[in-house]
Formats: sequence, structure tokens, C-alpha cells
Amino acid sequence: MHLAALRNAVRGYGFAVRDAVRAMNRLRSVFLSRGVAVNDGIYSAKGRVRWLGKLTSPHRRLAEWLGRQLDQLVPLREEAEKWLLEEAKTHPIIRTLATAPGMGPIRTAQVVAITANPDRFRTRRQYWSYCGFAIVTRSSSDWVRGKDGRWERSQVLQTRGLTRKRHPLLKSVFKGAATTVITQLPDHPLHKDYERMLEAGIKPNLAKLTLARKIAATVLSMWKHQEVYDPQRHTAVSGKA
Repeated sequence: MHLAALRNAVRGYGFAVRDAVRAMNRLRSVFLSRGVAVNDGIYSAKGRVRWLGKLTSPHRRLAEWLGRQLDQLVPLREEAEKWLLEEAKTHPIIRTLATAPGMGPIRTAQVVAITANPDRFRTRRQYWSYCGFAIVTRSSSDWVRGKDGRWERSQVLQTRGLTRKRHPLLKSVFKGAATTVITQLPDHPLHKDYERMLEAGIKPNLAKLTLARKIAATVLSMWKHQEVYDPQRHTAVSGKA
């Protein structure tokens, strides 16, 4: 029960963000349906005025209505974010885990609310599976005939991508953290790992997945040991690898 308030704050924030994004997409679709290329100015009441003049009367009225809807949702989203941050302050572990690369109070609060207890996961691979980062393999034939005619277990396994049995919000959180490292932290050791993977010929999406798995494993370890993030430890590990 000690996480009930935090979980409800996370749920409320998630509802507010999704509703605001949907309203933004609907508003943008009205302009795009009439061949009007717009920018982020349509999302504010002041910036929207000049764009509305480019629509015909029937479409302008719909855009105005969607704009008013968005204007009401944005303050609610900001209120939900404030609520979540206030609730996060009551859990000291969130402040500790927020030092991980690409995380922060909001993402960390979501991780804590969902994971609840790090000791549920004995290994990082178990946590990867829960987050949706585990690779699924399938075989079409487990037994084949060998050269001597006897049946033997087949060694051929085919990967089927990432597991679908996962918590979607956790997957989004750690992939978002990986995106932050890639786009905003060029001097971080994890970013350098990402660049090395690209230079080795690994596809960007797979390199990003590897980064997300590293961040998830790091957060789990930090939580279990109740310690803040230390980039020097990552550098030492990367150097040995």
C-alpha cells in the first residue's frame, strides 16, 4: 500500500499525456487534410490564430473546437506532472535512481511504481523479459535424424524478435532514456558505446535496444544496492569488455 499514491499519480499522468497527445494529433490532422503544412505554433492559442485563417469555414470551425479542447487539456497535463513530482519526493529511492543516465524524476517514478520491488528479479535477464527486451527464439523441429539415422536434438533456433509478454510503459521508459542518451548526452560513456556499436556495423535500432537494456540493468542494480549512478564504474566495465 505504500506505493498506492505513487501508482495513482503515475496513472493520472499517463492519462493526461495520452489525452493531450491525441488532441494534438487530431488538431494537426485537420490542417494536413487540407494540405496545410503547419508547425508547433498550432498547439498554442496565440500561435493558432494565423493558421486558422488558412482553412475554409467548415474546417476552421472544427480546428477551433479541437484547439479549445487542447487548451483545456494542457493545464491538466501540467497539473498531473506536478502531482507526480510531488508524490515522487516522498520516496527517497526515486531521487537515487534518477541519477541514472537518461532517467529523471518522472521516468524513475514510473519505474518504481511498476517494478515495486527489485528483489522480484533475481537476474537482469528476468528484468529484461519483464520490460520487453528479451529475445524470443522458436524452433520448427526440435528433433532431427543424424547421419547414423538416430534421432538427435536440433541445434537450429530462429529468433522471433522481442517478447510480447512485457509491461509496455517500462519498455517505453527505458527506450526513452536511451533516446535521451543518444540525442542529449554526447559525452556520456553510454553514448560512446552507442557510437562504437554503429561503427561495428550494428543497426541503429538494435544499438538503441542494447543501450536501453544497459540502462534497465543499471537501474535494477542501483536499486538493489541502494547507490547512485557512478559513470566511472561503467567506464571500467566497458574497458574490460
